Amino acid sequence: MRRTPSRRLFTAALLVASVLAPMTAIPATAVNAAGVDRHGVGPYDGNRHCVHPHGADRHGVDRHDKDECPPKGLGPKLTARLDKAIANVRRDADIPGVIVGLWMPGKGSYVRATGVADTATGRPMTTDPFMRIGSETKTFTVTALLQLVDDGLIRLDDPISKYIHGVPGGKRITLRHLAEMRSGLYPYSADPDFVHDLLSDPGRSFTPQEVLAYGFKHKNTFKPGKQFQYSNSNLVLLGLVIEKVTGHNLVDVIDKRVLRPSHLGHTLFPLDAEFPEPHARGYTNQTLSGGVEDATDWNPSWAWAAGAMISNLNDLRRWAKIVATGTLLSPETQRERLKMLPTGFPGTNYGLGIFESDGWIGHNGSIPGYESVTVYLPSKKATLVILLNTDISYEGKEPSSVLAQKITEIVTPKNVYDRPVPPR
Repeated sequence: MRRTPSRRLFTAALLVASVLAPMTAIPATAVNAAGVDRHGVGPYDGNRHCVHPHGADRHGVDRHDKDECPPKGLGPKLTARLDKAIANVRRDADIPGVIVGLWMPGKGSYVRATGVADTATGRPMTTDPFMRIGSETKTFTVTALLQLVDDGLIRLDDPISKYIHGVPGGKRITLRHLAEMRSGLYPYSADPDFVHDLLSDPGRSFTPQEVLAYGFKHKNTFKPGKQFQYSNSNLVLLGLVIEKVTGHNLVDVIDKRVLRPSHLGHTLFPLDAEFPEPHARGYTNQTLSGGVEDATDWNPSWAWAAGAMISNLNDLRRWAKIVATGTLLSPETQRERLKMLPTGFPGTNYGLGIFESDGWIGHNGSIPGYESVTVYLPSKKATLVILLNTDISYEGKEPSSVLAQKITEIVTPKNVYDRPVPPR
């Protein structure tokens, strides 16, 4: 989603538009490492044909649909245009490493990893590492919530006070308001004390109740339903609702009810700073000094249901279609999810834990050190996944959004992600 420089983690006046905002710049040597994993064997060969070295997922289930890997690339001319566009953005925005996956049924696919996964060692980026996905976590949390709606255990128009006590104005704020970012609750990640406490000790573990308390100190910013305001407080509350109703912790609920049925064997909800290998190092300037630091091992517990999860390219490729088409939900509930409302950002609307940007449906993510975009275009059954190992902003925008815009301008010019506002 579009973001201005004021939407930074350490800005108290405004909320952030992903889990956290992006940052500055780190030079990186361009290395084309597409098709090579840590063992020298790639999930894609030199022509980016899928050969699946990993086979089944951790549950012993084949994770790949019959159309998971289109049999050809997009052709030399289109591939060269994409290569050039991505290289230009990487250079201009000083992005260390980029992973891009684009799948267009009937036309082919484009899968590339360029740059470095580690600026200290020069280790090349590959297509298979685990990456932190920030606010994309919201799509998993809200899917679990909507499954409870289908089960008849909750209703979207129930007030949050029915489940969680102590929420400011909780009798008037519904679960729907929370999921569509229209609750009016102050975002805890914009509170100065929270920012200081987090950045003073990035390895600290936060509980959901602790982070909510930072936001609850403030008055609500508007009456429920009156406008859009992106707030992580909303999703943390929905995570607590899921735990209250199911009697199980959120990690287990998402694993059992969302990840396993979707065969996402390389997606997880970490309990602390755990980070499976292989993973890229992540770089941020969301620091007390404003200098660039390695945020790879920062504890994402503060983001919890709003942004703590980890995944990889192939799982996100699969998830994009599942979440956009409602595979895990009833048609009625999926229709509720996709009731998009204006956000105030031209061309971008928000439903229940999911957005639509010029036809592309899905979510982005930003957490110190990492950014991602996972979106699906129903009209062409196309999927785009972008993963970066930095959240340092470029000209006031998320570098992942700049990449997605440039890529979609080339492959789907009638549907451009985060389309720039035309000049007046």
